[in-house]
Amino acid sequence: MIKHMSTVFSLITLMMITSCDLIDDNSGNPGPDTDLPIVIAHRGAQSVLPEHTLEGYTKASEWNADFIEPDLVLTKDGHLVARHEPMLSGTTNVADLPEFAHLKTTKNLDGKMVTDWFASDFTLEEIKTLRAKQAFSGRPTDFDNLFEIPTFEEVIQLAKAQSLTRGKVLGIYPEIKHPLFHNEIFGAYFMEDQLLKALSKAHWNHKNAPVFVQCFEVAPLQYINSKSTVKLVQLISTYNINKDGSLDYNVPDGDFISYGAPYDFFVNGDDRTYEFFTTEEGMKFTTTYADGIGPWKPFIISYRTEDSGELTLLEPTDFIDLAHDNDLLVHPYTFRNENMQWSQGNPEAEYHLFFDAGVDGVFSDYTDEAVQAVSTWED
Repeated sequence: MIKHMSTVFSLITLMMITSCDLIDDNSGNPGPDTDLPIVIAHRGAQSVLPEHTLEGYTKASEWNADFIEPDLVLTKDGHLVARHEPMLSGTTNVADLPEFAHLKTTKNLDGKMVTDWFASDFTLEEIKTLRAKQAFSGRPTDFDNLFEIPTFEEVIQLAKAQSLTRGKVLGIYPEIKHPLFHNEIFGAYFMEDQLLKALSKAHWNHKNAPVFVQCFEVAPLQYINSKSTVKLVQLISTYNINKDGSLDYNVPDGDFISYGAPYDFFVNGDDRTYEFFTTEEGMKFTTTYADGIGPWKPFIISYRTEDSGELTLLEPTDFIDLAHDNDLLVHPYTFRNENMQWSQGNPEAEYHLFFDAGVDGVFSDYTDEAVQAVSTWED
């Protein structure tokens, strides 16, 4: 019955896209009471194409992803563009362009001094002269230096076009990256307001739109919640996994504070780490502004490192049960074939492990394999 209703919703949604450019669809947003996890194409089709490109998002759509995930940063003139970080050298050819050599600089990003080229020092016109490249060693580089950096508006337009092309809604799952860093440049909540303007322009600034907005900071999500009904997800992280499988939230001096705690908490003198969000109190707090929580995988299933160096998977924690008891969706990150701690060389088994644990969706670099894993798990 659920699958039948999902098909009906999808058909209605596509009709609405055509008639009034408005998506009012719940079929792509399964929660604890539905049967299949969603697949979120992490940074596009990162396993084969440079991340955060229209070409990569298109490939992810062709692989039948439910959502594409654009990470968002700001340009000098206030445009939202899709990059994993404000730093550009790891994902573009900026270091090869002598006309931008003078823009290399050092900035404090979440407590760490970083030397690089920052998107916030480039106008959109300048950003558009850069070309994307593969960020992960060992992955294909055949398409390096070919594709432009897209704006958030262009990503939305692509999602709508792909929804019509494939006959199934393609949602977006934007992450606002380092809002405090950006808003120190542009003013309080500027980044959040730019996001909301773009969603409103697309008629997607409402709870039934195929949109999740995610962030590692808390205040930006609380602000968006006060202005919009769009669905929100609190991301959480940890600095390291201890030998016994417990999580270590203590970030060494000089590293990114946001690895262990929301950076806005730290700036405001709040000593709570991301561990807070694993508790009943933390889950209830999250429900006051968010619809879901996005943990790193070991929050759900961790592993112990034996003296021999071998890894032993631990039993699932109570994280998912706590979240679902508080009506929060759980979308863990990131599933990568290269990270074999959970898969032991069998990525499909890893997906099924987390599906069996009860996750509502997964962020994957290998979207085609994630979609296939949903299919085989369903069978």
